[in-house]
Amino acid sequence: MNKIVLHATDLDGFLLEDDKKAIEKIRTMYETSLDNCAIIDKSTDESELTEAKANLVKSASQIGAYLKEFCSKEPNIHVYSFETPKEQHGQASRLIAKLRQPSTSHEEFLYYIQRAYEMMFAHVYCDAALPNKRSLITATPVTNPVRNYAAHKIPNIDPTVENSVMCVMLRGALLPSMIMSKEIQDYSSNDFITPFALFKIKRDESKKESNMDYILDLDKSFFDLKNLNGKDLIFADPMNATGGSLVTIVRYLQDEGVKPKSIKFINVISAFKGAVRICRAIPDVEVHTLWMDPVLNEDAYILPGLGDAGDRLNGADGEQPRNMIQLIADYGANITNLYRDQVREIEQTVLGK
Repeated sequence: MNKIVLHATDLDGFLLEDDKKAIEKIRTMYETSLDNCAIIDKSTDESELTEAKANLVKSASQIGAYLKEFCSKEPNIHVYSFETPKEQHGQASRLIAKLRQPSTSHEEFLYYIQRAYEMMFAHVYCDAALPNKRSLITATPVTNPVRNYAAHKIPNIDPTVENSVMCVMLRGALLPSMIMSKEIQDYSSNDFITPFALFKIKRDESKKESNMDYILDLDKSFFDLKNLNGKDLIFADPMNATGGSLVTIVRYLQDEGVKPKSIKFINVISAFKGAVRICRAIPDVEVHTLWMDPVLNEDAYILPGLGDAGDRLNGADGEQPRNMIQLIADYGANITNLYRDQVREIEQTVLGK
């Protein structure tokens, strides 16, 4: 079996003593939230419910303040709601709330994931490019009295994306990676389509967070090591829980002699512990997340989290996990047509191996 395995104990070995204290402090703080959650879930007493909800809001504010303080000292951890103006926070908060809701349908969930990654792309690349802009002139459908053209100024992201490779950690990461690649294509001056590197990696779900294994299956992955060297590697995964999958892949690449120019990991939600683990295990990585959640449960799920993002995006696998082409086919004509250039690039990567 051509597989690379990383153990949770290896991950925790990268943490500093101050990191461990901060993780424990957050866990203790979140226990107050869990107490209030239990009351909200079970109580029928209106006054008790009102008090529990108020306490939950207070606890969330305290946790958010602590996370913001910690992240302010970590130059490689970037949280959208910590770095952007307060006027933008309502949009991010409402979007995360919709993603969390169990009643959000598959179609809605997909829509909100698209919105989330468009917001993250704008912050990570467009905001970073400003004030550097370029002119965009485009034809319109109006031809009377002559063909009309419109001129627009957009952020010039070319210098930061022209060297990029989109790295996909199956399977929840497939669609977010396609979204990011299309955003790069739409903003670039030359319609640049990122190359793709596809990594088949999974967690051993039979184990707990404390002894979890992360397994990279090289036989079912599709990448060329020489095409990753010196590149700006972009990983887009909706959820960063433990950080184990990214660390497994990147440390494998490093062991094989690959020296990326940069590494960006872009999430919708990141657990505090996962973000810190990544930054300690891969010192030159940048973690960008729309929202930071405080803790993990014993099964390595983020709390409060939003469940299994892969299942909510792609549907649950049957007895046999679907391969890359099957996952793309399941998105349907609307999605595959929208991301047709990205689909073509992925298909060539898989079928050309």
